[in-house]
Amino acid sequence: MAITAEYIKDKLTKSVGAIHVEVEDTSANRCSTSFKVLVVSSQFDGKSLLQRHRMVNSCLAEELKEIHAFEQKTLTPEQWEAQKAK
Repeated sequence: MAITAEYIKDKLTKSVGAIHVEVEDTSANRCSTSFKVLVVSSQFDGKSLLQRHRMVNSCLAEELKEIHAFEQKTLTPEQWEAQKAK
């Protein structure tokens, strides 16, 4: 199965209870080997950055075997609102 930005978005939304997910295919020719994601979830409350990234990586463990580069930003809803207000 081809890994698409939409597939990653759906999986993260369901797995980590994300209220907002942005996924960008950053591959040079959009060949789905490099992605940049922003994930906003209340499940990140009280978690360190490393714990948040591990949650995302666990969710996408199988997919990451096929992805060459994966950049992620993980925020709580409060952090997301503060960032939008800047």
